[in-house]
Amino acid sequence: MLHTFSAGARPASDAVLRGMFAARKSVFVDLLKWNVPVIDDAYEVDQFDDAHASYLVLADPDGRHLGSARLLPTARPHILGSFYADLCADGPPCGPAIHEITRFCLDRRLHARERRQVRDTLVTALVEHALAAGIKSYSAIAEMGWFQQILAFGWRCTPLGLPKAIDGAMLAALRIDIDRDTPALLAAAGIVPAASLRAHGRVAA
Repeated sequence: MLHTFSAGARPASDAVLRGMFAARKSVFVDLLKWNVPVIDDAYEVDQFDDAHASYLVLADPDGRHLGSARLLPTARPHILGSFYADLCADGPPCGPAIHEITRFCLDRRLHARERRQVRDTLVTALVEHALAAGIKSYSAIAEMGWFQQILAFGWRCTPLGLPKAIDGAMLAALRIDIDRDTPALLAAAGIVPAASLRAHGRVAA
């Protein structure tokens, strides 16, 4: 099920959100060794998990995390603009119709086939959310392996500058433009959501 948490969601009071923050800790801290804040040795939560962040969370029928992404409005402080502006040749894209995709997270318990299904379903959900919310573009930062996957998804995706080595990783910034043709472009590239995951659980504020 897809759970959509709009800006102002209260992370500590919702089991699905707690599962997302726990999965983020497992992936970004335990596996990837990012130096980011951890609460109670269990949840990865940083300064951008505030009243302005939104979340898309895929969970199984029991509410267990499968995949998730955080969206940050670029008209406010966000990761690309605050810390990685040098990745953008002409400055980070900002505006009320541009949001930043951050913390794209696939649960470590998933097998390879499940990871592909969850990834494709979450990418499709990001596009559907943008169309419904009036978001015209997404920005993002990615390591090169993930960056190359994103470029291959079929949507209109533009690198914002040359990749750079930062803290031992080769990073690149990109912009993804969303319009009513984007779902068909994804489908043509083989990005098709899993029918079993498409059901909407709830939209929470």
